[in-house]
Formats: sequence, C-alpha cells, structure tokens
Amino acid sequence: MSLSDCKHGSNPQTDHTYSLHSLPLSKDYGKTPTRTLFDFKRLSLTNLRSISKVKVVSFLMGLTLMFLIMASHILTWDRKGLLLTPPPFHPLRPVVVPTGKAAAEVSSENNFIDVKLLVKIIGSKLEYTPRKVPDEKDVVGTNSHLFSVIPRHFLPSVKSPCWYEEFSDELSTDPYGRNHYALRTKSFRTVCDHLRTSFHQHLHRSGGKRFRLRCLPFFYIVGQPKCGTTDLFYRLLLHPEVKFNTIKEPHWWTRKRFGYIRFKDGFQETFPVEDYLDLFDLAAHNIQEGISGNSSGDHRALITGEASASTMWDNQVWSYLHRDMEETETPFLAQDFIHRVQPGAKIILMLRDPGERLYSDYLYFKMANKSTEDFHHKVVESVQLFQSCLSERSLRSCAYNTSLSNAMPVRLHLGMYVVFLLDWLTVFQSEQILVLRLEDYAANFKVTIKKVFDFLRLSPLSEQVEAALYKRPKSNTRRTADRNLGHMLPATSDLLRGFHQPFNHKLASVLDNKAFHWSNAPEGA
Repeated sequence: MSLSDCKHGSNPQTDHTYSLHSLPLSKDYGKTPTRTLFDFKRLSLTNLRSISKVKVVSFLMGLTLMFLIMASHILTWDRKGLLLTPPPFHPLRPVVVPTGKAAAEVSSENNFIDVKLLVKIIGSKLEYTPRKVPDEKDVVGTNSHLFSVIPRHFLPSVKSPCWYEEFSDELSTDPYGRNHYALRTKSFRTVCDHLRTSFHQHLHRSGGKRFRLRCLPFFYIVGQPKCGTTDLFYRLLLHPEVKFNTIKEPHWWTRKRFGYIRFKDGFQETFPVEDYLDLFDLAAHNIQEGISGNSSGDHRALITGEASASTMWDNQVWSYLHRDMEETETPFLAQDFIHRVQPGAKIILMLRDPGERLYSDYLYFKMANKSTEDFHHKVVESVQLFQSCLSERSLRSCAYNTSLSNAMPVRLHLGMYVVFLLDWLTVFQSEQILVLRLEDYAANFKVTIKKVFDFLRLSPLSEQVEAALYKRPKSNTRRTADRNLGHMLPATSDLLRGFHQPFNHKLASVLDNKAFHWSNAPEGA
C-alpha cells in the first residue's frame, strides 16, 4: 500500500478483506486439541526441554506479573479495588425537563396534542341546547320519603327555610342516637352532646302535641374544590347572624343520601334526610328561642348554610346506581332536588383560574413523588382522554362521565365551570346564584365579603367583629412541601390555558364579566 493510500484511508479489498476460505490453514487444523498454558499435567520435563529458553522466561514473567496483580488486589481491596477493574458505576444524572418553549416542544413530540384543533372542537360543542329539566314527578319518584319529610312551604316569619315537625316518642330518649354523622364524626358527636342537654326545652307545644323546629340551609356554597370555599365558610361563621353545622361538607345531596361516602369503597350505608336535618339543629334551636321570645335580639333572622364543594359538579352516583343505564348523560342532577325542596335557596360559587385550580388540586392530595414533571404528564394524559371522549360523545356527557373521571389522573373536568353553571341556571334564577373569583377574594377581601353579606341580606358588622373577620388566618393553605415545588411548568400552563380558553370565554359571556377570561391570572395563587 502506498503512502498516499494510507493518508486517504484507502483499504484495498485484496489486502484486508478475508473470508474463511482465503485463510491459510494447515491440513491438521481442527484435528489436534489445543493445549493451554495451565495444563500442568501434560507438561513433562521432556516437554519443558523442548521449549526454548525465551519461551520459558516469558512464561515465568507472565506468572510473576499475574501474582503481582493479585497481590495488589488483596492489599488495596478496601481502598481502591482491583487495579484492572473498571471504575465504579455512576448512575445517570436526573433528566432535566426543559421549561418554556423547549418543554412545549418536548411535550408535543412525545405526546402530540393539536391544541388549536381541540379548542376549535370544544368551542363548537359548547354551543348546545340546554338540558331538559326532568319532570317534577320523576324527581319526587326517586325518593318519596325525602319529599314527604320536607314540606312545600316554610314559616313566613323566619328568614331561614324552617318548619315544625311533630316529635316522635321513639326519639324521646336520644334524638341523635342513630344519626350516622354523629356515629362517624367526632366533632358533630360533641355538638349532639350539647344539643341533648336542652333538646326538650326547645320543643314547641301545641294542641297537646310536641313539635321540633326543622331547618334547611339558607344558602349552599357548592364549589369548586381548591377555590377558597373553606376560608369563606369559616369567615362567614364569625357573623353573628350565621349559625353553621359543624360539618363543612356533608356531601349529602351528592353521595351520602345514596349510601356512598367514597365511591371507591362502594355502597356502605344510607344517610336518611333526618340525619342531614340534624346538622342544622344548632341554628334551629337559636331560631326557636327567638320565636319563643326567650332571648334578646331577633333570632328569627339567623341563617345557616353548608359548603359541600362537590354539589356543583358531582353526579357520579347515578352511574353506580344504574350501571346498565344506556343514557350518555345523567338523568338527574343535585340541583334538581335542592330546587324541588327549596326553590328560594341561595347558591354561592367560588371559582379561580382553572389551570391554577387543577395544580392546587394535584398538590392537595397526598401521594408519593409529586413533581411539576409528573403533573405535566398527568395533564397531558387527561387532555388526551377528554379529547378522545369528545370524538364520541357530547361535551356535557364527557364533563359528567364517571368512567372518564375515574380514568383521568387529574380532575381536569372540574375546571369546566360554565358547563356546570349552565345546568344550575336551568333550575335557579341568575339572581339566586353569586359567582365569585378567588383572585378577587384574595386581592380585595373587604369588597368581596361585602358582596356575600349583601347577597345573603346580612346586617353590617360591628367594628370589633369586622376586625376579627379580617384578622382570621387563612384556611386550608398549601403545605410547605408543596409550596417548595414551585409553580407548574410553563409548558403545562400553556396547555391548560389553551384547553380552558373556550370554557372561560363562554363563562365570561354568560356572566357578562371579562375577568372570568383569566387572561392575566397570577401564578401560584
């Protein structure tokens, strides 16, 4: 080969390309067994004499080198390991998930979502005919006992929806002995112990009979989770005209009256309407004192309420009760029953930027290995599942679909506020529903809480009570470990903002308030 051939990497086939047939083999190749250097039994003195001195010296030097290597291994075992061993294994560095534009590109490569197309599909499916409200007889037929206990009309002289119920002698010994809330909840069990001591003193006597005052909540804070409902609930409790039950979220209208506490646990036990009404006996006793004239002040103006954040959206129970149901949309909603027993109810909704709500919801539940990357992947999967549902069903059906809800790793559907609000507006008037933003509640608390007081027709507060109301620490705030995770990835935020855009625009249009676009929502609220 010439020098020029070497410089240019020439590799002539005649010089360096071999096959088995071109190799020069002796005629005895493959017949004579190969003898190793360590076959000492076959090495006789005669064999050694036949070996040249150079080979013997080489053999001895090889043995010497091997023994030196073994000795170094033994002597340095604890410090360095075997001299010829490869360096210890170093695990791969953690994968750094890029943020911003890079994260969006990674997401689109691995989990392709055509956001523009999805937004277009959602926008077209948001224009649908309002649901058909079920006939009253069908609503009553689902639970005749409920509607036999609660009358059609309430006491006109009392602000709260209250009425007199004849007191049964069967309950004379312990009116709360069989209450499922008391059996399961220590805080309400303590309240029941207090109510028992003066229970008979609060009975109303007429015509030789005894009656107890029963009351429903004057208002319902129906949603949404992680939107400040807990903080609002406990601040309202400081108003002297508001008397609450001790259980913020009874979840009676959506779950417990059907026998479910957690759907994953299956059917457990039915909580009758009487158990639910017992939750408001503290308010009923105070109102009865006002009617009887046994107290100073006008206790007839007292009200009570509850704040089950599942009431706005959770109607999964029907899919568990009717597993063979072929309808793609739930036949009844919680508001159908609330409106039937209490058509004048006041409804309060607390909402926030739906992307921030979802992230806060993710952080709230205790799970291992929470991270912004994990949240991103769960969001992508949930969006894909919802998009798949939209290809086969209506938007309302997907928003309420139990199978989809169980399949999505995060509760994406809870941020579709306008879908649920429109369904509430099919039975309640817009004047009966107050919709608030958590961002306004946090930025200008005094103005927002005054809206709530005015909506509930509550009296102005004294300076002392007002000061206590404003100084009260925030409730249900984010845990330190969750705060340390920081804000969600920009790629996740962009995806959620695009996904929720048509829902937010529709909501802003329904409420005639551009603030519900959440176009400039603060991060990490």
